[in-house]
Amino acid sequence: MWKAVAVAAVVLLAASVVAWSVSPWPSALLYRHLMDRGGVALNAGLSRHVPPGVTAETDIPYAPVDPDARLDVYRPAAAGGAPLPAIVWTHGGAFISGDKSQVANYLRILAHEGYVTVGVGYTLAPRAGYPGPVRQLATALAYLRTNARRHGIDPARIVLAGDSAGAQIAAQMTAIIASGDYAARVGIAAPIPRESLRAAILHCGFHDPHDIRAGGSFGGFLDTVVWSYLGVRDLASDPRTADFSIVRNVSREFPPLFVSAGNADPLLPHSRTLVERARAQGVTVDALFFPGDHAPPLSHEYQFDLDGAAGREALARTRAFLARHVPPAAAVDGRSDGPSTGR
Repeated sequence: MWKAVAVAAVVLLAASVVAWSVSPWPSALLYRHLMDRGGVALNAGLSRHVPPGVTAETDIPYAPVDPDARLDVYRPAAAGGAPLPAIVWTHGGAFISGDKSQVANYLRILAHEGYVTVGVGYTLAPRAGYPGPVRQLATALAYLRTNARRHGIDPARIVLAGDSAGAQIAAQMTAIIASGDYAARVGIAAPIPRESLRAAILHCGFHDPHDIRAGGSFGGFLDTVVWSYLGVRDLASDPRTADFSIVRNVSREFPPLFVSAGNADPLLPHSRTLVERARAQGVTVDALFFPGDHAPPLSHEYQFDLDGAAGREALARTRAFLARHVPPAAAVDGRSDGPSTGR
């Protein structure tokens, strides 16, 4: 009996090793479990910062026969039926985890400033690879344009936004809308006119697949992410990375950008390079970075911690950025001077 147990254990171990080496699924599911716990906790921590008076309509289908094609809409009740500019947010999670519900409270906070905020759901990798979520975001934007009146959206004033992997997806959609040549290369048509895209907000994005400087456990994590989303183990041999890279495709046609990342974020160089390339193209950029010795160190997705001074500064800068480039159509709670800068 003991020999049988030992043999079974060896067979199980060997099968596990084979599974982890031939498919990204085992490691992706493990990371998803761990990351989703963090995302739920971050959203819960934001609940005490949510102001009253924001309505929500959740799990609205934006494409037929696609169970993952759902979006959530948040709106300040005080605005009545007036059309408001929309902030369309794509959630993060390294393409393999996350959910629109995990940014719900942050979107409620932004909606209170006088915007319709939209959280877009998409299919996670490895079940959906690149550029599936980008196509889904295009479909969601087309739905919002068609159904703008239903949701009280001004379709001529759209902001794309996202965090982490969602920032990459939102930035790639920005490039598609900004450049017909780029849209043709990736095979995704622009879902809204360029003049309707007024700004983009990009937090902690994965903008340059050619710049992966991580080793150790983070390097192993990125290997899983790349394998799950792009379906390859070696980025250098994949010609699609030239289009996937935002820093290589930012153009002077981009709208104003707000870009930020923490000083301890492994992806900080991606945001810094994007800012440099965008400014070189003449794009208006508001960048929020911190000194390298900032204490406490600001990790990936620091902006969702509104109990910390840095997270509050990021929110204040976001409000000020929106007030400059996409002011709300109507005052909320008696305010007539646009969103507060918080500073």
